[in-house]
Amino acid sequence: MRDLQTQVHVSGFADSHVHLASSAFADDADVVIERARAAGARALVCIGESVEAAERAQQLAARHAGLVFHTCGVHPHDANEWDPARHPGAIRDAAARGAVAVGECGLDYYYDHAPRPVQRQALAAQLELAAELDLPIVLHTREAEEDTRAMLANAATAGVRGVLHCFTGSEALAEAALTAGWYVSFSGIVTFRNWHSEALLRLVPDDRLLVESDAPYLAPVPNRGKRNESQWVPHTIARLAAARGGDAVSLAAITLHNTRTFFRLPSPPHESVS
Repeated sequence: MRDLQTQVHVSGFADSHVHLASSAFADDADVVIERARAAGARALVCIGESVEAAERAQQLAARHAGLVFHTCGVHPHDANEWDPARHPGAIRDAAARGAVAVGECGLDYYYDHAPRPVQRQALAAQLELAAELDLPIVLHTREAEEDTRAMLANAATAGVRGVLHCFTGSEALAEAALTAGWYVSFSGIVTFRNWHSEALLRLVPDDRLLVESDAPYLAPVPNRGKRNESQWVPHTIARLAAARGGDAVSLAAITLHNTRTFFRLPSPPHESVS
């Protein structure tokens, strides 16, 4: 199951979370996108974790229409910068220009780059915007399970859909997200030797499962340690498929369909779930 040294090929897949607007791709983002397309990518969701990143993400989406889509939000690391006079308007403007989600936002009590009350305030404001704009939310959560569960309950009451991205939390938190109607996304971390739970990989039902690169971070085995790219998402898909007792091609089709459903992306008429 963990032998992912050979190249994995699938006919079509999605990367539900990639930081193509990062400075890591400043010189070659378009080339990286074309490599992903050649590898079988059919949808790349470019995360705007700041207003500035969101603007670059929107430009990439415009240049690669139909393949790249963009979001806008404020990451919990930067919650100190949340400005009620600036950021809600910027997120509304991004939505008007086609942003498909609010985020990446959330709670990070591991690094605590911003005080926890400030993180919670910034997240609450973005949840309100997601409800107002009828957009899903992309949530980062680390070492913040109690507050995340409380947020999930509030989001469910408000009718806000979301995804726990790059999930490494507990089965209890995943179940809370699923109960709230949310999705759970796995990254290349699941290919690492120290991945902690096979049961968690089987817990999320097919129709709530997403996959992602989180590039430029967390390159999957056999590329661990390199700058990550969307073209390597099939390694993560293969790992998940093996853990779930399925095949990579079918799981790629399922998670592509889920990405389009969750973000309300256009789907080519010939595309279907295997």
